[in-house]
Amino acid sequence: MRFAHVIPNGSSDPRLVVVEGEHAIIVADLFDGAPRVLEELIAGGDELLARVRDAAADAEARHPLSGMPFASAVLAPPVILAIGLNYAAHSSELGLKTDSTPTVFVLWPNSLSAHDATTTWPRSLSESVDYESELGVIIGRPAKDVPPDEALAHVWGYTVVNDITARDIQYSEAQWSRCKSFDGFTPTGPFVVTADEVPDPQDLHIWTVLDGRVLQDASTGQMVRPVATLISHLSKSATLLPGTLISTGSPGGAGYSRDPQVFLRDRSTVTVGIDGIGELTTHCRITD
Repeated sequence: MRFAHVIPNGSSDPRLVVVEGEHAIIVADLFDGAPRVLEELIAGGDELLARVRDAAADAEARHPLSGMPFASAVLAPPVILAIGLNYAAHSSELGLKTDSTPTVFVLWPNSLSAHDATTTWPRSLSESVDYESELGVIIGRPAKDVPPDEALAHVWGYTVVNDITARDIQYSEAQWSRCKSFDGFTPTGPFVVTADEVPDPQDLHIWTVLDGRVLQDASTGQMVRPVATLISHLSKSATLLPGTLISTGSPGGAGYSRDPQVFLRDRSTVTVGIDGIGELTTHCRITD
């Protein structure tokens, strides 16, 4: 199934919808007590998902998806974990070494943003802001000490993430959370697809288009550590709670490494996408 958070006409609050083609079914309208946001649906487990699936199949009220603004694909994850240097080409182009264990950092919740939203930052903070297309993994069942061959059973679904990064700050500080956590620096969505829709997360085409120019074009099969390995590794030190978002790293083609360098400019439009999951667009504004 395919889900999204949208803001219906006349509402100021995001609502969870089932997406069927160009139409949306508002989940909260399906039955009494139906989940209003993705986190509630995940918390309800397989039984609630099955009930939503059955109710949506019989639903008569379908709303045009066009014209309804999106909200972030995840609204209140317990934590946003990001993986750095998980594609060899990206590590090499940044002049950074892929370590024997994953590079892990946390993204701040204020950075979450939606498809087709505008991300704004002041020129005084950074003029070296870069894009990073990434596969987002959403945990469905608590994961603790999970072996790799069981890890994917803990995945609820997948989404698209743009891990926007202020490169000058990244290279001036010892940790990476702040440079990637400006307001709006973690767009997600527009859709979340359930895990059954992605038989192999290591066989997905991932790409970035900036102002009409293709700058990243790769496969998730090029990850240094696949999704199952990442989940297993992270679950050894802490329980991964339902709703946790893991951003799994970006392939080669970052703007920082290009000659000349390519950064997000005022009024740039950047779209990152993963075939079978969705295309996530962000509009950029730089203030003086």
